Amino acid sequence: MQQKIVLIGGPGTGKTSVLNELIKRNFFCLPEISREVIKKAQKKGIDQLFLQNPLLFSEMLLEGREQQFIEASNNKSKVVFFDRGIPDVVAYLNYFKTPYPKIFTKKSNQYKYNKVFYFAPWKSIYTTDNERYESFKQAQKIDTFVKETYTSLQYTLINVPFISVEKRTDFIINSIL
Repeated sequence: MQQKIVLIGGPGTGKTSVLNELIKRNFFCLPEISREVIKKAQKKGIDQLFLQNPLLFSEMLLEGREQQFIEASNNKSKVVFFDRGIPDVVAYLNYFKTPYPKIFTKKSNQYKYNKVFYFAPWKSIYTTDNERYESFKQAQKIDTFVKETYTSLQYTLINVPFISVEKRTDFIINSIL
């Protein structure tokens, strides 16, 4: 049976760095897609789609993450890693107090992950860029919504320690094998 593993946490906690290390170690990984959605919107002249139209942005993310889940299910890899999962969309909508249709919660319950690795806010590695505009304080607040969303869906969160990327990756691999 395939293990679907999701890496969660607020922005800038090191999830993507670990995912890139997992890729180097030949694991099948599906990247965070929000940056792709943001870049597409910026090419159309929309600087911050999530801030300007959070529901449209979230619908695009939900569709993309659902496609990733289906792609993973069709892959023969025994272990698949996701940089964020479907419930993250709900967490961000809750953070921004944006009403959303029930399909978001339905999809969060429909597509289940086997294990959830939680990356807590870590100030010394936090940076901003063109797609990550939140302050560290905002990132911490988003993080609380991400944790609440996954725990409300009955997931047990596995805390990833504050250590090097390589050691974080080793920790995750040792936790699943």
